[in-house]
Amino acid sequence: MSQDNELNTLKSRFRGYFPVVIDVETAGFNAKTDALLEICAVTLQMDEDGWLKPATTIHFHVTPFEGAVIHKEALEFNGIRDPFSPLRGAISEETALKEIYKQIRKEQKAAGCSRAIMVAHNANFDHSFVMAASERAKLKRNPFHPFATFDTAALSGLAFGQTVLAKACSTAGIPFDNKEAHSALYDTERTAELFCKIVNKWKELGGWPLFEPQTEESVESQN
Repeated sequence: MSQDNELNTLKSRFRGYFPVVIDVETAGFNAKTDALLEICAVTLQMDEDGWLKPATTIHFHVTPFEGAVIHKEALEFNGIRDPFSPLRGAISEETALKEIYKQIRKEQKAAGCSRAIMVAHNANFDHSFVMAASERAKLKRNPFHPFATFDTAALSGLAFGQTVLAKACSTAGIPFDNKEAHSALYDTERTAELFCKIVNKWKELGGWPLFEPQTEESVESQN
């Protein structure tokens, strides 16, 4: 593989990390006590020219864990009327995470990356719920970095002057339907588009690949 092609890989672009976009819908703000109700993951891939794009989407409705706190205000916000309704087709945290992690590990290995890193909008929130659910399920093979994330709220603030997902997408030219918002599936897919847009825009502007700065020796050799 040529040096240019090697730079146009996920493992080179993100220092060996495999970025995975995540969004969760919950019954509150406390990851330790409040229910995880929905989770979606979108893996990413890079084409031979180094352009980032979405790959695989994995989405599950989740059954509240035993003893979980469920705040009415949170349900009104995300539109999940009855977390225990069989019509949701919800599965346990353990089953959902095992399926997501299995797919991540498969694609991470194929990309030659050493570890997954979470991409999310206001990433600390989503990261905390995924980590808490993994701990409850006693999952030892969690592919995500324990604390590092890519936060699209911060990145879109830099790139587009907007930190709210809907406004950042609109500014970036990504269609966003507020009626569909606060669904983990919809928000994850839009966040994935936004992250790809930012990374690809940086490439368009000449920010990647990086060029090594000239040393005194290389300057002298040119004279």
